[in-house]
Amino acid sequence: MIDSHCHLADPAFAGDLDEVVRRAHDAGVSDGLCILAFGDAAESAQASRVRAAWPGVKFAIGVHPHQAHEFAGREGEVTAAVRSALSSELGVRAIGEIGLDYHYDLSPRDVQREVFRAQVRLARETSLPVVVHAREADEDTVSILRDEGAGEVRGIFHCFSGTEQLAREALDLGFLLSFSGMVTFPKAQSIRTIAADVPADRLLAETDCPYLAPVPMRGRRNEPAFVARTVATLAEVRRVAVNDLDRVMTSNFARLLGA
Repeated sequence: MIDSHCHLADPAFAGDLDEVVRRAHDAGVSDGLCILAFGDAAESAQASRVRAAWPGVKFAIGVHPHQAHEFAGREGEVTAAVRSALSSELGVRAIGEIGLDYHYDLSPRDVQREVFRAQVRLARETSLPVVVHAREADEDTVSILRDEGAGEVRGIFHCFSGTEQLAREALDLGFLLSFSGMVTFPKAQSIRTIAADVPADRLLAETDCPYLAPVPMRGRRNEPAFVARTVATLAEVRRVAVNDLDRVMTSNFARLLGA
C-alpha cells in the first residue's frame, strides 16, 4: 500500500516518528512520498530522520504557493534555488508540492503564477514529475501546465477535490489523481463520484498527513497508516476488491516515481 503524499518531516511527527513509521508498516504501507517545503531548515533536518526511519520513502521538494511571496520581485531565482535543492543527498524524485492557491491567497496571485511556471519549466528540463496543489485556481493551473509542460510534464494532482472538468483536464494532460481522506467524509459525494470514474491506471491514494484524517479518525492527527481507510473507501466506490486496487495503485506509483 502507498501513501502518495505525506508530510512526515512536519513538526507534528517530531516526537514519535519511529512509532508512526512502525504503524504504517504494520498497516501494510510499504512506500510513500514525503513532501518537503523548500527553504524550511527544520523540515530539512527532520527529513534525515525520516530517511533513517523509513529507508524506502521517496521525497519531493518545491516552493508551495503559500511560500511564493518569498520570491516576489525575484521570480527568476526560483529555478536555480529549487534545482540546487534537487541535488540533495535525499535523492528527490519529484518537484512539489507546487501550484496555485486562490483560497487563502497567502502570496499574490501573479507571483504564485510566475513561481509555478518556473517550477513546471524546471520539471520539463529535469524530466521529473510534479506534485500539484490546485485550490480555486483550476483554469490558471491547467493553463500553466499546458503551456510550460508542453505535453511532456507528468505528475500528480494531489488531494483531489476539484470538479469533473478539472479531473478531465488533468487526465488529458497525462496526470494521476490522488485522493485523500476527504473521500471518506459524509458530505464528499462529489469527490467519490469522480474517484469512481478515474481510470485505474491514473489513481492514487494519500493521507496529506498530518492533515485530513479519514473517517472514523477524523479530528485526530493523520498519519500514513490511515491511508488504508482511504484505499478501502476507494475500493468500495469503485466496486473492486481492496487488494486488487492496492496492486494497481502501487504499480501507478512505481511507474511515476520509480521503484
